[in-house]
Amino acid sequence: MSEKEELTEEKEEMIENADEVIEIKKQNETLKIQLDETDDRLKRVAAEFDNYKKRTLKEKEGMYESLMGDVISRLLPVIDNLEKAVSSPTEDENYKQGVELVLKQFKDVLTANGVKEIEAVGKTFDPELHEAVSLIQDDNLGEKEIKEEYRKGYMIGDKVIRHSMVVVAN
Repeated sequence: MSEKEELTEEKEEMIENADEVIEIKKQNETLKIQLDETDDRLKRVAAEFDNYKKRTLKEKEGMYESLMGDVISRLLPVIDNLEKAVSSPTEDENYKQGVELVLKQFKDVLTANGVKEIEAVGKTFDPELHEAVSLIQDDNLGEKEIKEEYRKGYMIGDKVIRHSMVVVAN
């Protein structure tokens, strides 16, 4: 084989190698694009799943508060009556202590389940928390200040179970 033929063969081989390198680079670019697309889809699915978990947890908590609110609202008249029994005068101290103990147990159960009393007397009237049943003039109290509470209000979390029935001044 002559030198010229060898050079021609080497050139052809180099051209083939260059074509292969170009083809491999094209494939590499295509694979990078596919990888980026797959990575993007994976991140979106992960974000959607995280949002789903947060949404279902929030719904679950809302359902719990709603159900607890329903159950507690049915027990509130019992608590009201126990409070009336405690404040009523009686000569039997053992009886009164028994009623006080039952009332305390009820209130402990409410507290353990996230139920809290709505503060009223001395606070500013808030229609989200209080229900005004009477208005009075009292120069000793401020504008829309609650003077008296007829019935206690309760809430669980941010949800009002029962509004406080109050007397509002000025």
